[in-house]
Amino acid sequence: MKRIVRSTVQTAVNLVFFAILGTAILAATYYLTRDTIAATVEAAKLKLISQLLPPESYDNDIMRDTLLVAADDLLGTAEPSLAHIARRGSEPVAVVLEVVAREGYSGDIHLVLAIRSDGSLSGVRVVNHKETPGLGDYIDIAKSDWIRVFEGKAPGNDADWQVKKDGGQFDSMSGATISPRAVIKASHLALKYFDAHREQLLPQTKPNAQGTGHPQR
Repeated sequence: MKRIVRSTVQTAVNLVFFAILGTAILAATYYLTRDTIAATVEAAKLKLISQLLPPESYDNDIMRDTLLVAADDLLGTAEPSLAHIARRGSEPVAVVLEVVAREGYSGDIHLVLAIRSDGSLSGVRVVNHKETPGLGDYIDIAKSDWIRVFEGKAPGNDADWQVKKDGGQFDSMSGATISPRAVIKASHLALKYFDAHREQLLPQTKPNAQGTGHPQR
């Protein structure tokens, strides 16, 4: 009996030891790589922003000139997100927003879009989606130029912000209209959000040292 108890205790001690060792290794790996991971994520985001706004159109550090935006139904967001402000000189010329299209065929479609100070879209890009391969692929710039149709679009009439099949102005692939409908609707709602929060999203002075602010509803 004593041998069994001693063996059980030893096994338990070994398990605790390896659990602590594993946790220590994971923690050390995180602290050693977190800066590299953060830099990689930031570089990827800046590359995406450069597709929406030509780098020569602004001269500030757009990755640091940010505003914390509260979750909002018009953006489709469930938690706060960052808005990136583009300036030329000290004048704000555009804002980059994170948007979620909630009505995709296979789930949420995450977008990033840039809106110029005049309220028109500079561009829209899909960050990630779960749409059916082949049917939903053409909303992705890597596989189709369809997403460029938003460049220069202004709010206009609500009726225009639909696929042509529904009486609107946007083309869509036959038999695959759910994905573009979701992206079109989300982009239009984001323009409405911008119109309601223009002064907060394009402040004349830079946000505080933490780079955050809170557009009011």
